[in-house]
Amino acid sequence: MPHTDTQDRHPTELSTDLQRLVEARHHDPFNLLGRHTYADQELVRVFIPGAAWVRIVETATPLERVGNTDLFEWLGPAGTVPERYRLIWCDANGAEHVAYDPYCFPPQLTDFDLHLFGEGKHWHIYRILGAHRKQLDGVSGVLFAVWAPSAERVSIVGDFNNWDGRSHPMRVSGGSGVWELFIPGLGSGQPYKYEIRTRHQARILLKTDPYGQHFELRPATASLIPRDNSYPWQDAGWLEQRGKADWQHSPVSIYEVHLGSWKRDTSDQFMNYRSLARELVDYVEQTGFTHIELMPVTEHPLDASWGYQSTGYFAPTSRFGSPDDFRYFVDYCHQHNIGVLLDWAPAHFPRDAFGLAEFDGTALYEHHDPRRGEHHDWGTLIYNYGRNEVRNFLLASAVYWLEEFHIDGLRVDAVASMLYHDYSRKNGEWLPNIYGGRENLEAVNFLRDLNTVTHAAFPGTVMIAEESTAWPGVSRPVDMGGLGFSMKWNMGWMHDSLNYMQHEPVHRKYHHNDLTFGLLYAFTENFVLPFSHDEVVHGKRSMLYKQTGDDWQQFANLRLLYTYMFTSPGKKLLFMGNEIAQGHEWHFETSIEWYLLDYKYHRGVQTLVSDLNKFYREIPALHRNDFSSAGFEWLDCNAAEQSILGYLRRDGDDFVVVALNFTPVPRHGYRIGVPAEGSYQECFNSDSVYYGGSDVGNRGQVEAEAVPWSGRPYSIALTVPPLAGIVLQRL
Repeated sequence: MPHTDTQDRHPTELSTDLQRLVEARHHDPFNLLGRHTYADQELVRVFIPGAAWVRIVETATPLERVGNTDLFEWLGPAGTVPERYRLIWCDANGAEHVAYDPYCFPPQLTDFDLHLFGEGKHWHIYRILGAHRKQLDGVSGVLFAVWAPSAERVSIVGDFNNWDGRSHPMRVSGGSGVWELFIPGLGSGQPYKYEIRTRHQARILLKTDPYGQHFELRPATASLIPRDNSYPWQDAGWLEQRGKADWQHSPVSIYEVHLGSWKRDTSDQFMNYRSLARELVDYVEQTGFTHIELMPVTEHPLDASWGYQSTGYFAPTSRFGSPDDFRYFVDYCHQHNIGVLLDWAPAHFPRDAFGLAEFDGTALYEHHDPRRGEHHDWGTLIYNYGRNEVRNFLLASAVYWLEEFHIDGLRVDAVASMLYHDYSRKNGEWLPNIYGGRENLEAVNFLRDLNTVTHAAFPGTVMIAEESTAWPGVSRPVDMGGLGFSMKWNMGWMHDSLNYMQHEPVHRKYHHNDLTFGLLYAFTENFVLPFSHDEVVHGKRSMLYKQTGDDWQQFANLRLLYTYMFTSPGKKLLFMGNEIAQGHEWHFETSIEWYLLDYKYHRGVQTLVSDLNKFYREIPALHRNDFSSAGFEWLDCNAAEQSILGYLRRDGDDFVVVALNFTPVPRHGYRIGVPAEGSYQECFNSDSVYYGGSDVGNRGQVEAEAVPWSGRPYSIALTVPPLAGIVLQRL
């Protein structure tokens, strides 16, 4: 709207509005700055802190200083100044600057975009909010937009204005709480933040962009104006087959990786995404995994958080390079038929003053009541899932990684903490829901929306929940009352298995139920069997040193445990270093102990994992029915005294026989019932000399006999090696 208060044109005392503008307190700078037309006259007003003089380039017209302020005005005949005009001014150091006046450009955000955002249903709001290079009326620049409904004033600050919040105050768009400003002339890579003056207490906050797509390298915390996305993707074939793939019946073996410590360069510094892509893909191809799961690469300030305390939900961390470098990483993986999953943490965020905490001076992203808004365990804040704009922020983040970076799925961290108001809280430390229960109904709705939106928009991608409770239907469809995840980590199986293996073999017969109990619920969810980073930190010991016995027995136990995992129903996940039997616990500041591969036992475990991956991928009976009881049958589940398990993995009429011996005593002539006659070839033996074992086995194959056993019409007499597992196929 034109400004019509003629008393403001050459005041000796500033009006209230102009005084607020000079003091950087005005919520609508466009009402005062820029070009304003009256009947037959027009007024141009600018505010440039530190300017010695200002002129309009197109008319060479000088502007007059208003009093002792850095306000400058020109009043003249209407039609003199073009709609888009440039200013030239001299700063305090005598340097001259030329730029288009940001305040001569109209609003750019549409009512439709703002309405969808307010409804929490704008899946591509990251294209609207944040910093985006634009051309308006032929003028290049950057459009900034940020949600801060309780701010009195929001400004963009950076090197381009000496980080002075008076220079580029933004306009607010109606009642949306979204502020915007187009600044001509800015280019990619420039650092910026938002300076926010709070409505209450008049605090000045300096915040990074919640929708920032590139950040400075830590410890610096500014957002960077992103480059235009013009990366030349080469993975069209991968994306096409992914959309058609039947992942439920396909092998999924995941190699979980922390990029900062998988491998360092020769100077013990972080490697670039591109170098990591080439070396990591070569290694994953060698070891046979189908997917890489990255611990969070969303930007984060503290290395020790491993990425789980994110401050940049739309930006790959700059530790390893640029966003395009990360695109190369994903693209390279896809070109070599390796899927990429991303660990994503929507359960909480850090309290850092430059981040989301009290973003506009109020509890904006977090819940205002600490009984719902604070995580005592992690010292972090919990999202307010009941607020549309917050829910939209998180949903758009998920869409962003799947769409802009071609990620094949998200592993959603800490789902259990989202589902329950009383998670890790004592009585009196939490608030019930509207029905008096402990369930976080808003978070449940968010998770259902998350899975509904991503599955519809990105067919073939997967959403995996880290969820450790008995919440029903985590991996069941939303329209059937489930949460809608594709898969869920089987934390119960993992804990039971590790607990069992830490008993001395002589005592294992008293804990046989730890191995068999999981099959009672194995098909109630689509499970992933995980041996993740969480199991090899904080004094829990490495996977190798969780095992009992002397050195030989520890390696044998570990080989047996991995054989048990790869032959059990469920998709697979191993954390980096586990596949070479690393001795020390994982530490985020040091590389994997690759030198251990100079030793035969460590090299043997790596070879075993490679072969297990190969068998898992190539034998349909080991993967086609990972989620169905049709793929599993017990042959021998009651041999607690001998600590032996026997079972079938089945794909229709095809099957393999698995026998596992959890004692160091070889079992000769051990009889197991089988469903058909014929010869059974020993196709895998974890006690093989190639893996560092004692090479006890069945010398190739055994013949089924017409001796009924355990309800089966035939049986085979096996040699089951000590602390080992064998797999047999019917010829």
